[in-house]
Amino acid sequence: MIAMVEITILSDNTVARPYPRGLRGEWGFSVAIGDVLLDTGQSAAIHNAKLLGVPVEEFGSVVVSHSHFDHTSGMLGVLNVMNQPNVYCHPDIWDHRYLDRDGQFDGAPLGIPYTKSTLEAKANIVEHRDPVEVANGVYALGEIPRKHQDHVIGKVEREDNVSKDPIMDDQSVVVETGDGLALVLGCCHAGLRNTVEHAESVYGGDVRYIIGGTHLIAMDSEEIHQIADWLARKLDLLVGAHCTGTAAMGILIERLPEIFEPAGVGSTIQLDGV
Repeated sequence: MIAMVEITILSDNTVARPYPRGLRGEWGFSVAIGDVLLDTGQSAAIHNAKLLGVPVEEFGSVVVSHSHFDHTSGMLGVLNVMNQPNVYCHPDIWDHRYLDRDGQFDGAPLGIPYTKSTLEAKANIVEHRDPVEVANGVYALGEIPRKHQDHVIGKVEREDNVSKDPIMDDQSVVVETGDGLALVLGCCHAGLRNTVEHAESVYGGDVRYIIGGTHLIAMDSEEIHQIADWLARKLDLLVGAHCTGTAAMGILIERLPEIFEPAGVGSTIQLDGV
């Protein structure tokens, strides 16, 4: 029997509430899922966790949703307060990644700012492509098949060749609840429909809750309306953060007023366990 799962956002673009005083927003994302941490933001996660009373130092697992700096720059600071945790990640997160603008190579680093050997000194690195259980009833979903639209950005360098980055390391976290599955997203570059359908195919239940960065910021208005119609038939709760985007949030508030909630640092969602 899994008790209630508490999900608290520790790093996000915005701060959701005025108290406790001193909470910090940043472009990035980190969220505590029970005693599992998904992503580490850029620099504010530990600061905010202390103010919110979230004992990250006692956590045993960190899941990396993908390698981008706004989800991984805080990794060293997080590992410095933890006791040799397991870090679950796709093997591609170590690739050299760069920004592109209008399809042109930019050269500014986009990926994780640490080497594998640096992090191995402070954590047990668990590379995986398949789903893996990281805590009781909590799973890192692994590599996600792309049947529908995805949201890829940037360039990746492999074997002296720089090409469009498919971001195959993108993964999310699945939580079993008493009435279905909850999906906690980092950036969802793999695409929302792809991620939902893969989670349902792997775990044999319906996704009823979605929390985190949906990357709807990359969709136009018509596409957002279409995804809103699809989500309305599935979900009990949709909590949008990080890369959901202000335009998409406005549409979702209007189209899905009974299930959509915007979120930020300090937002807490409680879900019944199984």
